[in-house]
Amino acid sequence: MDSLKLYDKRDIRFETADKPRIENSKDVLVKIKACGICGSDISRYRKLGAHSPGEIWGHEFSGVVESIGNEVTELSVGDHVAGVPALIDEDDYYYKSGRPAQADSLNAIGAKSPGGFAEYIVLDEKNLVKVPKELDFEAAAMVEPSTVVLHGFYHSSINVGDSVVVLGAGGTIGMFAVQWAKIFGASKVIAVDIDNEKLEITKQIGADFTINSLNEDTLQLISEYTNGINADLVIEAAGSPATSSTAFGYARKGGKVLFLGIPYADITIERFYFEKIMRSELTVKGSWSCVSAPFPGKEWPNTVHFMNNGKLNTEKMITHKVSLSEGPEMFEKLMERNELIGKVIMYPEK
Repeated sequence: MDSLKLYDKRDIRFETADKPRIENSKDVLVKIKACGICGSDISRYRKLGAHSPGEIWGHEFSGVVESIGNEVTELSVGDHVAGVPALIDEDDYYYKSGRPAQADSLNAIGAKSPGGFAEYIVLDEKNLVKVPKELDFEAAAMVEPSTVVLHGFYHSSINVGDSVVVLGAGGTIGMFAVQWAKIFGASKVIAVDIDNEKLEITKQIGADFTINSLNEDTLQLISEYTNGINADLVIEAAGSPATSSTAFGYARKGGKVLFLGIPYADITIERFYFEKIMRSELTVKGSWSCVSAPFPGKEWPNTVHFMNNGKLNTEKMITHKVSLSEGPEMFEKLMERNELIGKVIMYPEK
C-alpha cells in the first residue's frame, strides 16, 4: 500500500508499505479516506525528526471499516470512523485511575507504531469512533484536533457570557478554540494572530474581534474590547514563545489561562507578565491530549455531534487538499509559507 514515512528532519518519503492485517480479536482494519497534517507534525518535521525513523507517520484520519476481528462488538464492516490516536497501557496507574491523558504510557500512532498517512491502518476497536455517514471524510479527519481543544475546555470552567481571548487563533487548534468558545456560550471572542488572512477566517467562524499582534497593541486592544477588565479566559493555542510568555497579561483579575499549544522552545517570561499570575490571582491550567474516561471520553461523541449539526465549521479551515503522493512537497510548502496554508487534508491514492 502507499504510505508516507518520516525518517528525519525534513525527510519524509512516499513509499510502499505492507498492508496491515487483523491479528487480534478486537482489531479493526480501516481503509483510510482522508488524513490531516497536524501542527505538531509541522514542528516535528522542522525541528525534531522521527520518533522511529521510517515509521508510517500521521495521527489524524478518517475512513471506512473494511474488516473486523471476531470479538469486535461496536463496529461493523462499512461503518465510517474517525481515529483515536492515543495508545495507552491499560495497566497504567493513571489510566486505571480514570485519567488517561496523564498516563505515563501514553503514546500516539505514527510515533512508534504505524500511523494514518497510508491507505490502511489496523487499530483496536476502542481506538475508533463511529461517525455518521453524512459527515464528510474531511471533517471526520478533523475530529481529533477538535477533541484536543474540547478536552482543554473541560478543564477551563468557562461560563456562559464569558469573554475569551484566543492566542494563535489562526491555527487549527486556535480556530477550533474560537468555535468551542461560542458553543460554550462566550459572549465575546477575541482572536489574536500574526496572519491577516487567517484572522479573516476566524471572523467567519465566530470571532467578534481580531488583533494582529505583529502591528497592533494587543494589551491595549484587549482592554478596550473588554471595557478595561480583560478576558475571563485566555487560551494559548500556538505554543510559541511569544504567546506563551504574554498570555497572563490578557486575563482579568481572578481570570483563567488555558495552555493548549505545544511549546517547542524555551519560554522566557518578563516580570510584568509573570507577576500577573500572582497580582491578578490567576488560575492557570494545562491540557494534554484528547482523551478522558471512560476511554476515549466524551470529547469524541460531542465533537462528532457538533460537527454533524454544523456548529463546528471545518470547511472554512481547510485550504489545501492533496494526494498522499504530494505529501513531501506539501510539507516543504509548509516550511516556506509563501502562501496561505490552513488545514491540509491528504487523500490516499487508491
